[in-house]
Amino acid sequence: MAQTYLVTGAAGFIGSHSVEWLLERGCRVVGVDNLRTGHLENLAVARLSPHFEWALADAGDETTMRALFEQHRFAGVLHLAALVSVPESFRDPALNYRLNLATADGLARLCLEFECKRLVFASSAAVYGTTAALPNRESVTPQPQSPYAAAKLAAEVMLLGYAASYGLEAVCLRYFNVYGPRQDPGSPYSGVLSIFTDRFRRGLPVTVYGDGEQTRDFVSVRDVARANGEALLATEIVSGRYNVCTGRAVSLNRVLAIYRELFPGAPPAEYAAARIGDIRHSLGDPALLRDMLRFDARTPFTQGLRELALEN
Repeated sequence: MAQTYLVTGAAGFIGSHSVEWLLERGCRVVGVDNLRTGHLENLAVARLSPHFEWALADAGDETTMRALFEQHRFAGVLHLAALVSVPESFRDPALNYRLNLATADGLARLCLEFECKRLVFASSAAVYGTTAALPNRESVTPQPQSPYAAAKLAAEVMLLGYAASYGLEAVCLRYFNVYGPRQDPGSPYSGVLSIFTDRFRRGLPVTVYGDGEQTRDFVSVRDVARANGEALLATEIVSGRYNVCTGRAVSLNRVLAIYRELFPGAPPAEYAAARIGDIRHSLGDPALLRDMLRFDARTPFTQGLRELALEN
């Protein structure tokens, strides 16, 4: 009989793609989401599968989660539920603590109680801060610059402490700039590509803050879902922190050049002053995850951007 996995934040952008990846490989999946920022329509494909069970619930509700753990005896947990807005983490640090740290703690303790051996945790490249040497490597000392990044880092430390103490297999995946279908352009944490795509489609100008030469390590959500799934299903894994990235930097001006090919009638971009606190360059080193899982991001950026721009 197929093993059952729990995915929190299942109705989100990354969560829904991850659920589909697992279902395609014959896994049973229980998806939990409170729909605070997720959308049930993201799970339209998953909900057609007899191997998928949907639960409208808060991943931090220990009573509900304990009942699910007791019923399903999960083989692993992919914990994606989070407060995903950095600005909101400044406005409501208590909510940030509850959603980004306390919930991870509760799930880890349930894993220990119900002998669920592996927890894959969605962390963020935000833990590196703005001054780390490029490319970002997992061995450097993190310098979080927001309550959001601090909570993600604290959750990593806590989970790896549980791994050392109790043998829980804890895999903390530091996502870089994830993009792709289903990313909500209205979300407070929407990536620049989803915002650009929305405006190009509507024939509106986009605004670039700065000179456009700032760079990002854009990684397709399909690659991220595969990284999540392979980290969850791998027979052997080493607890630790791992970048999920391409190792390739792309400038916003390069992004605009691709959009101009896809939307030749669009108005020219508008350039504005750079925003205080914006990171100039972001780039990850993918070597550690490659060494452990033989994982490489496969989606060429031009192809991934085209898929996003032309999504129905």
